[in-house]
Parts: sequence; C-alpha cells; structure tokens
Amino acid sequence: MQNKDLKFVFFGTPNIASETLEILRQNGYIPSLIITGSDKPQGRKMLLTPPPVKVWAEKNNIPYIQPNKVRSNLFESLRSHLSSIDLFIVVAYGKILPEEIINLPKLGSVNIHYSLLPKYRGASPVETAVLNGDTETGISIQKIEFKMDSGPIIAQESIAISPDEKAQDLRKRLTKIGGELLVKTLPNFVDGKIKPIPQDENKATFCKKIKKEDGLIDLNEDPIKNYNKFRAYATWPRSFFFKNGKRIIITDATLQNGEFKILKIIPEGGKEINYR
Repeated sequence: MQNKDLKFVFFGTPNIASETLEILRQNGYIPSLIITGSDKPQGRKMLLTPPPVKVWAEKNNIPYIQPNKVRSNLFESLRSHLSSIDLFIVVAYGKILPEEIINLPKLGSVNIHYSLLPKYRGASPVETAVLNGDTETGISIQKIEFKMDSGPIIAQESIAISPDEKAQDLRKRLTKIGGELLVKTLPNFVDGKIKPIPQDENKATFCKKIKKEDGLIDLNEDPIKNYNKFRAYATWPRSFFFKNGKRIIITDATLQNGEFKILKIIPEGGKEINYR
C-alpha cells in the first residue's frame, strides 16, 4: 500500500500531536478525518482557544470533529467514514477511547507512547523519566488495547537523556523521533509484515497525571532529587517553595558540585529576579 492510499483517522489534541501530523503530511500520509479536543479558555483573559490539532486541520483543509462525548456522538460520526478507513492513529488525544471504537478500523488502532513500554504507562512518561533521573527513555508504537498502554509493541526506539535536559526539551526530541518512527513503521505494519510483540505485564510500571502541587520542593531534600524535579516540571506546574508564607517559583536552577543551586525566581505577585 502506498502512503497516499492509506486511509486513516487521526486522534490528537496538543502540540505534540499537531507536530506529529506535520511529519506524517511531509511524508505523504494525509488523514481522512481528524478527531480533536474542544476549544478551551486560556490565558489571563480566559479567551476560548482552539487546540493545536484543530488549527493544523484548518490550515491543511482536513475535515475534523470535536466530540464532547466520546462514546455516543463520536461513534456515530465515525460510522459514516468506516467503509474506507484502514487505521486509527492516536497521539495525545486526551480521552480514553471505548473498546468498540478502538476496534472499528480494518487494521485496528495504533498509538505513539513516549516511553519504552511497559515502563511508564500513563499520562506523564516524559516528566516521570526526568523526575526519576533516568538516563534512557524512548518511543513505543503500540497497537491499542482497551487497558491503558498495554497493547502489543509494533516498534520501539531508545534514546539517551542528558543530565541537564528538561522535560520540554526531551519531549520535543521524542516528538520528532516518534513521528519519524511511525512513518518508517507504517508500510510494513499495513502490509502485515510486522507481528506485534506482547508486553511483559510483570515489568509494567505506571505514571500519574501531574497536579499543580507536585511542583513543591523541600529545599532541605536531596539536591539531585530537587534538580530532577525542577527539570521535570520546568514548564508546568513549575517548581516552587514557600518563604514567609509566600509562594516562590523557581525559573532557573542548576546542580553544582552536588548542590541544588537556584539561579532565578519569581516571587509571589512579582517579576523574575536573580536569587540571592
């Protein structure tokens, strides 16, 4: 099957998904339909803002839908496209797909996950790898099963994590590698030349959805642990501590001679300043 002949629906919402879509487009893979999240209020003025994937879809004249409820109206919307759809590709859609939707296409559904599965199943694999001080992570392309991130592996690629790399920089690298690996893998998968390998359930580990309070740092804690937390949460929720009852956000820090050294902060209600 040639690239242009593959009929697929793409599910995704944030930048990581729109960047993957662009890699697919540049390699001749154009979705027949895009499913993305709802417009949401953002910024201080809480202006209603479309998700990056919707912006990409409009720019590239690709039809899209933004279902409020996955199970009911999405199922009905997809049924009208099913006669010609070979595959669903899911990248950071943000909603759990029901089993009946996962199994609708001829070839099922595939997902890019940003860890070496079965390690770090769940919502925050990139941040968790940095938080734990891992020196290696990678990309897994899996055939989706209803149980979270448990599907058999179609392809994997590992990469090193540099000692000072922040989660957002690692994610940027993984997005590019993941898109390229998907492009490289699709022809053989579609032609039935790849036999997905089941994951070892005994080695499965999990990561949680990050909350704002997770960024709290105890300055008396282990310096390496604090530095890893700063690296993991540098974009959101950002690392912070309290002084005299005021929340202090850490915007720049380093690990120097085994010491967690804070370089810049934003005091509560203030602007960024040098620390001490």
